[in-house]
Amino acid sequence: MFKPRLLPLAIIAMGGLFLVKSENIIRSWLRGEAVEAPSVALARAADIAPPLAIAPPADRSPGGFRRLGPGSDSLAPDEPSAISQAERALLEQLRTRRGELEVREQSIVSRELVLAAAERRLTQRIEELTQLQQRLESMERTRGEREEAGWRGLVRTYENMRPREAAAIFEELELPVVIQILDRMGERKMAPVIGAMRPEKARILTAELARHRASRPAGE
Repeated sequence: MFKPRLLPLAIIAMGGLFLVKSENIIRSWLRGEAVEAPSVALARAADIAPPLAIAPPADRSPGGFRRLGPGSDSLAPDEPSAISQAERALLEQLRTRRGELEVREQSIVSRELVLAAAERRLTQRIEELTQLQQRLESMERTRGEREEAGWRGLVRTYENMRPREAAAIFEELELPVVIQILDRMGERKMAPVIGAMRPEKARILTAELARHRASRPAGE
């Protein structure tokens, strides 16, 4: 099978193109047209092309400020840079801390109010107990005064009796009652009554009366 060779065919094609191009150049020369060399064409194209526009530098003053407009002396600061992540985190921590402090302050105020209310109730309770104690003491004094008045009445009764008659009654009474009566009797009235009693009874009564007066608080 016949296989054409590519290299001879390419040479033939290039030769044909060269001949066509040469024919065009010769025809132009015969008509009187100037033939430009490639370097001349490139130079002319460079002269025709308009120069590139270069933007003038921004009108800025020292210190990062820019002028607001033509003919204006006012300066405006450049836009601030964005907040960094560390600054944003610090602001968030400060905001959280402030919230915690506000909650703690409210808790302290609430506790102070509760303590103040409890203190008022305690003070009121103490006043009530003090008044109750005073009433009890007053009732105790009243009762003691009534008892003392009753004992004094008995003492007067036995003091007006004959010693022998009083001695006979004392021997029949309980010992604590006789001690209370004799303790309130005067010495001149008590001695004849004790002398009229049986010796054994008189001895016991005298010992108990002495013990009673010794155990009594001073000043009574």
